[in-house]
Amino acid sequence: MLIGAQKPTRILCAREIQKSIADSVKRLLEDKIKALGLDGFYSSTLTDIKGKNGTEFIFAGLRTNPESIKSLEGIDIAWVEEAATVSQSSLDILIPTIRKEGSELWFSWNPRFKSDPIDVMFREKEPPGALVKRVLWSDNRWFPAVLKQELEWDRERDPDKYAHIWLGEYQRNSEARVFRNWRIDRLDVPSDARPYFGADWGFAIDPTVLVRAYLWDRTLYIDAEAHKIGCEIDRTPQLFDQISGSREWPITADSSRPETISFMRRAGFNIHGAEKGPNSVKDGVEFLKSVDIVVHPKCTHLIDELTLYSWKTDKLTNEILPVLEDKKNHVIDALRYALEATRKAVPKLDEVEHYAVPPQHSGGWLGV
Repeated sequence: MLIGAQKPTRILCAREIQKSIADSVKRLLEDKIKALGLDGFYSSTLTDIKGKNGTEFIFAGLRTNPESIKSLEGIDIAWVEEAATVSQSSLDILIPTIRKEGSELWFSWNPRFKSDPIDVMFREKEPPGALVKRVLWSDNRWFPAVLKQELEWDRERDPDKYAHIWLGEYQRNSEARVFRNWRIDRLDVPSDARPYFGADWGFAIDPTVLVRAYLWDRTLYIDAEAHKIGCEIDRTPQLFDQISGSREWPITADSSRPETISFMRRAGFNIHGAEKGPNSVKDGVEFLKSVDIVVHPKCTHLIDELTLYSWKTDKLTNEILPVLEDKKNHVIDALRYALEATRKAVPKLDEVEHYAVPPQHSGGWLGV
């Protein structure tokens, strides 16, 4: 709206199917005009929106009005909303139609499947001159409280929906999820339970992470996490100090950064590198799957990772592969390191006759 108010602009607002103007984004734009105080500049008719300087908003369906799309001339901006539903044939019509010098194509969508034409075009390999940005709810400074309540509800009760609607993940076969044995809750830690600390290192893109967990009666309770992207090494002690007990108890950390471990030792932390070794990732994940995991609600990064962590799937057959996706797993990695020594001492489920679930766990479980 602001671009059109600054200079004459011809804007096509399209979607795959538009049977009537009610199916378009016209009402949304009218609300934005009012919110921006541009009522006196723009006039809205039954079919379009026009500005006093000649700016024009046109609304059309790509599949329902293909011939009208082909005949369009002089379009400065073509905005395609809900682009996940756009067919390849519609893209083949639209893209060569928008040919004015300096014109732009805008696509906005919530991803559905990797095979959708819009995702193949932009996310398999970014086209030359394209700007592709993932925008989350947390990027919206005006995100309303009522939607935050819905987000929290979905995060606790429907991880697949939460991942798709709120985190922009693909709809997926829920069988690909690695972890189902967890829920979000607050527990009272037994007085004789010891904390286990694990750390993972990152910087520019990946976060530096510290996590605190307790293990008793085959229940793993994670009640604290420290998480920061772009954390300078000399600021890492301050980050770890966000979790009480981090200077008193041993920390097992990613051993790939010995210089960082050495620095943290000099800073007063009892920290050592994980042993890792062959199959350490798989063995660590299998151990986490063998216990009941409870996560404190404030550990939002771990909640997101447990929701998203998946097995790879075959792009052609959608078959689930026995290979872990190496992404969205930094807090999980820190948790694996924390329990590296402990998991070797805990018997597997098939090696014990029975294990008790604490009384406070007798309620229903969130199946994840």
